[in-house]
Amino acid sequence: MLYHLFDYIDKMFNLPGAGVFQYTTFRAAMAAVFSLMITIIFGKAIIDWIRRQQIGETVRELGLQGQNEKKGTPTMGGLMIMAAIVIPTLLFADIYNIYIILLLVTTVWLGGIGFLDDYIKVFRKNKEGLAGRFKIIGQIVIGIVVGATLYFHEDVVVREFYNPISIEEGVVELPAFEDVKATKTTIPFLKNNDLDYEVVLGFLGEDVTPFLYILLVIFIITAVSNGANITDGIDGLAAGTSAIIGLTIAIFAYISSNAIFADYLNLMFIPKSEELVIFCAAFVGACVGFLWYNAYPAQVFMGDTGSLMIGGVIAVLSLTLRKELLLPAICGIFLIEILSVMIQVSYFKYSKSKYGEGRRVFLMSPLHHHYQKKNIPEAKITTRFWILGILFAIIALSTLKLR
Repeated sequence: MLYHLFDYIDKMFNLPGAGVFQYTTFRAAMAAVFSLMITIIFGKAIIDWIRRQQIGETVRELGLQGQNEKKGTPTMGGLMIMAAIVIPTLLFADIYNIYIILLLVTTVWLGGIGFLDDYIKVFRKNKEGLAGRFKIIGQIVIGIVVGATLYFHEDVVVREFYNPISIEEGVVELPAFEDVKATKTTIPFLKNNDLDYEVVLGFLGEDVTPFLYILLVIFIITAVSNGANITDGIDGLAAGTSAIIGLTIAIFAYISSNAIFADYLNLMFIPKSEELVIFCAAFVGACVGFLWYNAYPAQVFMGDTGSLMIGGVIAVLSLTLRKELLLPAICGIFLIEILSVMIQVSYFKYSKSKYGEGRRVFLMSPLHHHYQKKNIPEAKITTRFWILGILFAIIALSTLKLR
């Protein structure tokens, strides 16, 4: 809203300094600062309110070190993250931008589903929470909305360059381009790395191509959202990892929104994607600010209110920037965590059918619980996973040049 207000003031009155809101970097910095302020300054008040509502963590007995100490810790802290994302985005981003609208809808929708799950667990004293099928239905609904918008909306386009940047006598001539329908994505580590979904899926028939694309979007949103949910198991792990992921995506967003950088690095130029930098800044600020209270020993847990929302937001950001095929690297921690669960469950069922008793690969899954069972301090596990997250981020960013 401030973006539009100062744009109006600048055009109507030409006041000095009003035009600063046209700079993406300034608005991103302000979004990050406001996001941090919301979580850090108002976080204590929110935690106290949650505690007064007796919204405390109910702990299942898993035999983990320090588990009982967490009993009664306020949960639903994801409300702090949601507020710290939505409010700065509304203030500093272009709220009419189609990508911002999609991300705000995703944030509120998945945050709402997570809130229902936490509410049932805490107030209804049902440890199972919201039935899994309803979570899946909610993820499918937002997947349909996002997929249909990315496929059909007229403002969702990418620009393809067909001649390089030229510099003559100190004058930079931008490359020529043409707008094409945004059904293309980028394949990491390949030189000619464009993949057109209409070509790949088109052999099954033009009529089913949109349907198959929307199915792909649903799968990606569901997978990443559940991966973040599984990762949220020890203090600071999901929030810290998500902050690293958000910063990585912000770099891709900044490059993809700049014609010169995009052409030089052979990326798709995505018009209007500079607003995603502002959203990413608010997202990173919210996650880092939440760590103020969620770092070990945690004063508040994000609950499904935060984890489902964070995963869905990361998925939609990657889809809008055509980086969904890079998600295994960007979200490497989420992938490891969810694979550890799949391996554990699959091998347990296989060994039970073959040997008559279930056997395990890990002491416990997800993977962070395996290390807890080995009596490694929780803070050390979190820090090591953050380091791995940084390594995955470097691998993802290396695709800008390694082809």
